[in-house]
Amino acid sequence: MDASSTYQDTLPVSSDALLETLRGWGIALEYYEHTPLRTVEDAKSLQGSVIPAGTGRVDIKNLYMRDKKKRNYLIVLEQDRTIDLKELGTAIGAGNVSFGSADRLLEHLGVRPGAVSPLTMVTGAQTGVQIYLDPALREAELIHAHPLVNDRTVAMTPDDLLAVLERWGAKVNWLDF
Repeated sequence: MDASSTYQDTLPVSSDALLETLRGWGIALEYYEHTPLRTVEDAKSLQGSVIPAGTGRVDIKNLYMRDKKKRNYLIVLEQDRTIDLKELGTAIGAGNVSFGSADRLLEHLGVRPGAVSPLTMVTGAQTGVQIYLDPALREAELIHAHPLVNDRTVAMTPDDLLAVLERWGAKVNWLDF
């Protein structure tokens, strides 16, 4: 199975259910369907055509990490930010971190590789995942994120994203870059 909406009904929360919930809460979303995006490079190929680009819109990359104590982290960065994993581990107080496996990703964030986004905290908040956000997201007008599948993208304001995360019980941590 891949991370596309074709298999969304095999996830703990489907993309359709997530979108319905967000709209029911009054969250204003821009919604885009596209080919499955597996990497930042894939996403960049659609920016400015299928997915609008420009000033104030921030595209992100998302890292699912674990430390030696088996704590789970979701790191959300502006897509072009470079990061040293050793420095990241120190910055979040985790020591050495490594990427979590696909099985752990599904268990702790409820998605498959390629569909990780801050919206996976719908599951992650319940499984104890700690979320860290890039400070660049504070300045965005809109943030682009996958709604649990990698063939859809939504855009929402930072305030709406933070409200959603809070509603799910996710404590947002800001990276200090």
